[in-house]
Order: sequence, then structure tokens, then C-alpha cells
Amino acid sequence: MKLLQLLLVIFLCSNLYGQNTFVFLGSFNWDKEKEGIFVYELDTIKGNLSKVSSIKNIRNPSFLTLSPNGKFIFACTESKTENAGSVSSFEFNPENKSFTFINSQKSGGENPVYLSVHKDGKWLVNGNYTEGSVSVYPISEDGKIQPFVQNFQFSEGSVNKGRQDRAHIHSTVFSLDYNYLFMADLGADKIRCYHFNKDKNKPVEACHQPFIKTNSGSGPRHFTFHPNGRFAYLIEEMGGAVSAYQYNDGELKTIQRIDTHSDHFKDGFESSDIHISPDGNFLYASNRGAENNLAIFSIENNGTLKLIGYQSTKGKHPRVFSIDETGKFVIVANTGTGTVVVFKRNFETGLLKKLGRKTKIKNVSAVKIKRY
Repeated sequence: MKLLQLLLVIFLCSNLYGQNTFVFLGSFNWDKEKEGIFVYELDTIKGNLSKVSSIKNIRNPSFLTLSPNGKFIFACTESKTENAGSVSSFEFNPENKSFTFINSQKSGGENPVYLSVHKDGKWLVNGNYTEGSVSVYPISEDGKIQPFVQNFQFSEGSVNKGRQDRAHIHSTVFSLDYNYLFMADLGADKIRCYHFNKDKNKPVEACHQPFIKTNSGSGPRHFTFHPNGRFAYLIEEMGGAVSAYQYNDGELKTIQRIDTHSDHFKDGFESSDIHISPDGNFLYASNRGAENNLAIFSIENNGTLKLIGYQSTKGKHPRVFSIDETGKFVIVANTGTGTVVVFKRNFETGLLKKLGRKTKIKNVSAVKIKRY
């Protein structure tokens, strides 16, 4: 019996310590002959990042997402490139730490900014900001992206004619059951909803509630669901606020709207990204512009938010950030200063503490974390 217990302990320890945590980072490299996507390994004790791989010959990989098994990485490429725009696929091998290009497809609109993968790994959805469109792609078993089978073009804008002259899709997010697809439209002040039927050749269909309006001039940007599936949250780029919703079977009901900034700031908001800790207890929202911080909220039982405090991102223009699957680390991509900063998260308070040294990547724009 003691021998079996010993073997069990050895097995559990070997699995625990045999896993490595990798961080995938994209950038606005502009010159495609320079490195655009980087792979780093995270030291989970000291918080330092060590470079293991990178790839060139791809322009402006501004946003990244991973397949459910972590084998494939998908990127918005040729972002902010006039008369261009594509989505690209790469394969990552954690054993030999290799990172290789697979293929690219046209994005179906200029300036692709957001990607989501279906849980079965067979569908990819891309949002194009400038022209306000969404494209849907089949994915082959080998990670190759097929030409898009659907492309939805939106047109209407909203009250701010300088920023909202037309639709601007800024995120495409699946519901937790993957039956619905939600699209934050910064240009129209709407969260659009479509039903997603993965078994159809053209999976995106009209939703019972086609959209929900946000505050005029708020500029919806990124959207996320609570792990319990009963609540959802939107960060408003122009409004500098987070809107909280009750969620049920494709329908959203507003329950709260709360500022991401202190009363010291009155305008010029540039809120950007939003994530919830895996335990569902805390929500984090990034502010760029004059603030350059993460607003930290506790999540109440009814889904409403309570402000806990602010954490400087130790850099400028925190475009995106990511929380690892254990909930221990928050990694921020500061595009303005070209720095990647690792924070350790307090599970009880939700507060953050900088860990390790900063990593320099010029114009860093995207970050994803995966443990293998």
C-alpha cells in the first residue's frame, strides 16, 4: 500500500512540475521582415519571461487566440494595413518549442482586430474594425484556415461622428455553451447577437434578440462571460465604463454600469480590455490614455461589481492583458512603451503585485497564456 501511495505521489508531482507555461505575444511590427509573433516561457516562481521562439514575414499580428488544445495559434494579420487584412494560422510544439506558419486567408474586411475559436476547434470567427464586418472560417484538422463561408457587413454608426461614422466590430465572443456569438460594435453602440449552429455549412444565423443598445457614444469594445454563464460584461472604450448584464439563452439584460476610472478623470477615456479571474470572484479592466492601469472589481453574488482599486500597468497604453488558467498570473501588454509586465494575483483580495523583470517588445499588441 505504501509503495502505491509513493508511486501516486511521484506521478502527481511529475505531472505538476512537468508542465510548462508559455506566453504568446503579437506586435505591430509594420515591417514584416522583422519578428512579429514571439513565444516566451514563464518562470512561475520568479515571474520572468524567457524567449523560446519567434516568427518573421508576417505583418502586424495585432491579436492572437489559441485552439482549445493549444496546438494552433491564430492571428489577426496585416492589421491597420490599407487595402489589406488577413487571418493566419500557426502550429506550436511545446516539446521542442517550435513555432511554424501554416497559412493565411483574407479577413473579409480591413483591419482585423479580434478572433475566437469554437470549442470543437473547427470554426474561427474574425471581427474587422474599419469596415465593420465579421467573417466565419472552417478550420481543418491540420490547423489550416479555409476561405470564409460567411461575411456579415454592418453599416450604421452612432452619435460621435468622429469615431462612430459607421459600424466598427471590435470583438467576437462565443457564449459559454457556444450556441451564440456576440459582437461588440464600437461604431453603432450595440452588442450584436447571432445564433451559432456548428453543424451547418454556414453556422451563423439570426438571433431572437439581434442586438442590445449601449449608452450613446459609449463605444463597446471587448465582451466577456462570467464562468457561471449567468452574467456578462462589456468594457466601453469611449465611455470609460463596464456594463454588467444578466444572461440567459442568447438574451442580455442590463443590471449595472460602473466607471473604470476614478472621479479625477472626466473625459478622454481609452478603456480597452476586460477579463474575469477563473474563480469568478474578480473582474479586471484596462485603461489606456492618461490612466495606464487596471481597474479591479469584486463580483457580487447578483453579478454587480464593486470597485476594489487600481493597479498601474508599469507602462503606457495597456492594449490587452491576459489571466492564466490557474488564476495566479496577469500579464499585460503595454503597447506604448513596448513592455510586457507580469503580475501575481492575490486570490483572496484580487489585488496585483508586479513580479519579475519587464520584457521589451516594440509595439507589443497581444498576449495569450497557455500551460502545456
